[in-house]
Amino acid sequence: MEFADSVRKWDVLEVSLKGPSDGNPFTDEWIRGKFWSDNETKEIEGFYDGNGIYRVRFMPSFEGGYHFSVSASFLDAERQGAFSVLGNDPSNHGIVRVFNKFHMAYEDGTRYIPSGTTCYVWEMQSRALQEETLNSLEESPFNKIRFCIFPKHYVYNFHDPVSFPYVGKPVDSSAITVDNFTEYKGLPEGNEWDYKRFNPEHFQHIERCIERLGRMGIEADLIVMHPYDRWGFSMMDREEDDLYWHYVIARFAAYHNVWWSLANEYDFMPAKGLGDWEHYASLLCSLDKYQHLRSIHNGRHFYDYRRPWITHCSIQKTDHYRTAENTDLWREMYQKPVILDEIAYEGNIQHKWGSISAKELVRRYWEAACRGGYAQHGETYLSDDGILWWAHGGKLKGESVERIRFLYRILAEGPEKGLMPYDGIHDEVAAVEDTGSSPKVPSYCLIYFGFFRPAFKDYHLDDETDYQVDIIDTWEMTVTDGGIHRGRMHIVLPGKEYMALRLTRVQL
Repeated sequence: MEFADSVRKWDVLEVSLKGPSDGNPFTDEWIRGKFWSDNETKEIEGFYDGNGIYRVRFMPSFEGGYHFSVSASFLDAERQGAFSVLGNDPSNHGIVRVFNKFHMAYEDGTRYIPSGTTCYVWEMQSRALQEETLNSLEESPFNKIRFCIFPKHYVYNFHDPVSFPYVGKPVDSSAITVDNFTEYKGLPEGNEWDYKRFNPEHFQHIERCIERLGRMGIEADLIVMHPYDRWGFSMMDREEDDLYWHYVIARFAAYHNVWWSLANEYDFMPAKGLGDWEHYASLLCSLDKYQHLRSIHNGRHFYDYRRPWITHCSIQKTDHYRTAENTDLWREMYQKPVILDEIAYEGNIQHKWGSISAKELVRRYWEAACRGGYAQHGETYLSDDGILWWAHGGKLKGESVERIRFLYRILAEGPEKGLMPYDGIHDEVAAVEDTGSSPKVPSYCLIYFGFFRPAFKDYHLDDETDYQVDIIDTWEMTVTDGGIHRGRMHIVLPGKEYMALRLTRVQL
């Protein structure tokens, strides 16, 4: 039995043992661990990692001394051990949790403002392209990335991944082009997979990616299932699915920066019904002892985000024109954080969902923020090398990224409790500090004009409060001092699109 004698808080303590490798260890054998201290006790499933190695992983949430015991189908008696937990690395703030009902914070209380992007299968590209993606992320404002565990078969992404999750042989993809592309609705001929025998190297690589993202302060929003599949992974039966869910949770749940997305576009998977998704959710709630954030992503039809197992809304647009404008309605309906994980992508491909301008994407970001939610990024620019950020990663080409960084700086400078929609100013998209109820006289107010171009605005909040007025150009990324106002405010504006105002109570 091997394990470290110490580990930092919110890092991974791993216990490994040698065991049998004959037969099918993924189904024939099992391993479990129990970890405890004066502050917590957790019983955790382990997994087989190939080459006769079995592992159990644990993430401690407290400093001090811990004990553990491990039992397995191949042991005649349980093994025991002890280790100490040191203070957390300053860059590791723990798991992201829901905070103040509609917002998020790390476990240590540090504020977390979701700023995500989508790169569906970036970790299944060449090593050189993966490094380029990580370098781009390092320089970006993004603190979350959505990506798949299974490979993806879809337009602009027909080549085979660098690894597969199962032992077997894939269907030939050499003749697939955009012109003859079909979305497989059944198990295609030519696949030879053993859906009960995992390829550990595939999952080991994803773990290394999760670890590296964690060191960069980026949450790994893992898409566990999806419909874009020519290998049959979306068509597995309940027994095979359960084996997969157990394995994925056992491997990944101990990493502090993991989120769970049960599916991307769950309603495009004809082999899975509502009962299946509720079953997977029950497994996740039971087996993930750390209760990471959980959601499910829609295609045409929303899942019922009121379900108690769902921690936040992961929403795709259902209208090409109006999505961010509904953020406040979804807040009210679901009473949970609203994250617009897909509101169309900045790009120029043939599909509407991948051909909006940077200005329009940034506009949707500001609309969502001033309605109390969070928009997320995606990019789909055509290129000679066929590399699209949305699928493969690589280099970011668009103009929205720096404007997103600017918005998140504005949000970070705002109220710690986050923002909520404000109806105290007529006919405006405005937000105030999220205290749970709309104030008569706000201490902070962020107002966004979008594509409207007023030359001035008049406001009257009360007669006693002094407000510092800042005029924000959301596209040029400038903040201009608009002076201190009281009572009836007359604010002169430049009469151009994409402007905002920030009103902050002056503390005397």
